[in-house]
Amino acid sequence: MITVMLNEAGFEYDIHSLVRAFYPMSEVKVFVEGEKDLVSDAGFPVIKITRSSEKTVIRLEPSPLEDGGDSRVSAVRKEVFTEPGLTKDSFRNVLKQLIYQVLSARTGKELPWGTLTGIRPAKIAMGLLEQGKTQEQILQYMQDTYYLSSRKGQLCIEIAERERELLSGIHYRDGYSLYIGIPFCPTTCLYCSFTSYPISGWKERVSAYLSALEKELEAAAETFHGQIPDSVYIGGGTPTTLSPEELERLLSKLQSCFPLERVQEFTVEAGRADSITREKLQVLKRYGVTRISVNPQTMREETLRLIGRQHTPEQVKRAFYLARECGFDNINMDLILGLPGEGEEDVRYTVEEVGKLGPDSLTVHSLAVKRASRLSRWIAENKVSVTQNTDAMVDIAAQAAAAMGMQPYYLYRQKNISGNFENVGYARPGCYGLYNILMMEEKQSIVALGAGSISKRLYPDGRIERCENVKELALYIEKIEEMTERKRRLFTDS
Repeated sequence: MITVMLNEAGFEYDIHSLVRAFYPMSEVKVFVEGEKDLVSDAGFPVIKITRSSEKTVIRLEPSPLEDGGDSRVSAVRKEVFTEPGLTKDSFRNVLKQLIYQVLSARTGKELPWGTLTGIRPAKIAMGLLEQGKTQEQILQYMQDTYYLSSRKGQLCIEIAERERELLSGIHYRDGYSLYIGIPFCPTTCLYCSFTSYPISGWKERVSAYLSALEKELEAAAETFHGQIPDSVYIGGGTPTTLSPEELERLLSKLQSCFPLERVQEFTVEAGRADSITREKLQVLKRYGVTRISVNPQTMREETLRLIGRQHTPEQVKRAFYLARECGFDNINMDLILGLPGEGEEDVRYTVEEVGKLGPDSLTVHSLAVKRASRLSRWIAENKVSVTQNTDAMVDIAAQAAAAMGMQPYYLYRQKNISGNFENVGYARPGCYGLYNILMMEEKQSIVALGAGSISKRLYPDGRIERCENVKELALYIEKIEEMTERKRRLFTDS
């Protein structure tokens, strides 16, 4: 464990995320002065951060056993003078720069995303583009302020430019997008921390869940009467875990509540190959779904078994071809880099196999080890480390996407992401995921229905307010009236 002590509250999250990026396999604890005695595990430094009216000081105290107990390992002290009246955001940048300088010198690491710990780095580039800054000015600013690499800065700018172009023909600020969560899966994957329940143990509650969801649909339709959603996204979980009859029930209700004839994109995450049948795909097609996902994550069968996915690579191929037969011409596939036991050759094999199928878009995730996932417990119980992503692995996936005629169009990052990399969506022209852009860049209000979903209202001044549904399935069903009322207030109160 690495312990960080600071004398002023308000920056704990940023500090924790940045220190964890340098020490990904260590537990990091951040305390405000007086909360706890300063102790770190043997082999790791103690970090002290002190802010006064004139300057900020960071000091690394070596552990007694750091570098094998070599007494020549000295403390590191670095300080910076700060201007009076510095805004919180400006000081946050100064503080993170200071921490980065010290930890980079101590570990010999340079992080590809520098000091950036937020999940929406392209949003920074988008904001600067809207201010009229040139690409050169934006890149220089991001390197000077956040220390990110030239490659990541250029990726941010490229994606922001593409997003701005795609959004230019959409009156997104006057509209909204609709998200519907289906929290059931064939099994729960080892790495998953989403709201998801194995369908085998919840079959008797699916009808009750859909009844509660129908109440949310009715209430949302009343709130947004006269407005047309720009995009609809049904995610999860795995929506195609529902039977054909249950999918019909859901989509029929959706169609009766909302004007879908002018929706620009209608996505359903088919996701797991072991949940996809011809009958289900035909239901989706009949109700106007335009975009689906068939997600292998990896094409190595032994890894699929390890992470708890019960389908095989051959089932993925059959599901993909079946979707093509049913008329779907916009199919996304998700991949995860950094799965346990996988290296560069495994990534190369997976993208080669996926390339043979010819999907229309590809979402490449860097594994994030979430504390709530079984993977976190599995790592601790088996005393093993997760494969760390490398530049080469990220490049293999990016080059494969380019070879399929795809361009990067959105990106986001997650806490505890493997190798301090990112998740990137690639797509062929005309197959970009509109909902992904609107949601990730926070350009539009999102009306989110279902257990564990989060609605977001975007105000004209850029302010965002959120409303969360409870995650626990039984509680969601029990409290549905309360949640629909909170959502109504979020979107109607001035």
